[in-house]
Amino acid sequence: MPRYRRRVCLEAGLKLNLYKLMRQGVIVPGAWSSFHMRWTNNYTGEETASANFTCHMMAQLEGTLRIQMNDREQTIFLVPKPRRFGGHQWYFVCPVENRCCSVLWRPPGARRFCCRQAWGRRVAYASQFLDTDNRAHRGKAKIKAKLIADLDPDEWELPPKPQWMRWRTYNRLEEKFDGYEESWTAEYPS
Repeated sequence: MPRYRRRVCLEAGLKLNLYKLMRQGVIVPGAWSSFHMRWTNNYTGEETASANFTCHMMAQLEGTLRIQMNDREQTIFLVPKPRRFGGHQWYFVCPVENRCCSVLWRPPGARRFCCRQAWGRRVAYASQFLDTDNRAHRGKAKIKAKLIADLDPDEWELPPKPQWMRWRTYNRLEEKFDGYEESWTAEYPS
C-alpha cells in the first residue's frame, strides 16, 4: 500500500548535481564561469524554473557558486577533498548542515538549495510514494530510457546495448530489468 503524502516529493523540486554540471563543462575547476540553467517538468516538458549561475573556482582550496533566481540569491561554497590515489574531488558545502555533498535539492515551496539530510522527514523520494507494482514499472521505464537512445520506444521492451556502453553494465541493467519483470509477474500472475 502506498504511503499517504504528508511529505513533499523531492524530485518534484529542483536539483543541482555538481558532477553533472562538471561533465557538461559549465563548472570548471581553476576557472571562472557564468551560465544559465532551466528546469523542466518531466511529464509536460514545460519550464518550471530558471536561474543564472556564476561559479568562481580560481582558488585551489575553495570555490563559490552564486545562484540568482527571480528575486532570490544564494551563494554555495565548493571545497575539494583529497582522493585516496591522488588528486581531489569537489563537493558542495550544504549551507544548513555544513557537510559535503554532490547534490543539492530545492523542494517545492522552499527558498534555498540544501542537501537531502537538511530537509529531514519533510521530504521523500518519489519511489517512497509508490506501491510494489508501480515501483517495478518505474524501474523498468528508467532502464529503458537509459538504453533507448534514438530508437523507437514502442518497438523495444528492452532496447539493445548502446555502442558506448560496456557489456558488464548492460548485463547488470538487463538483470535488474528482469528482476522488475519477475516482481511484477509474481504479484499479478497470468
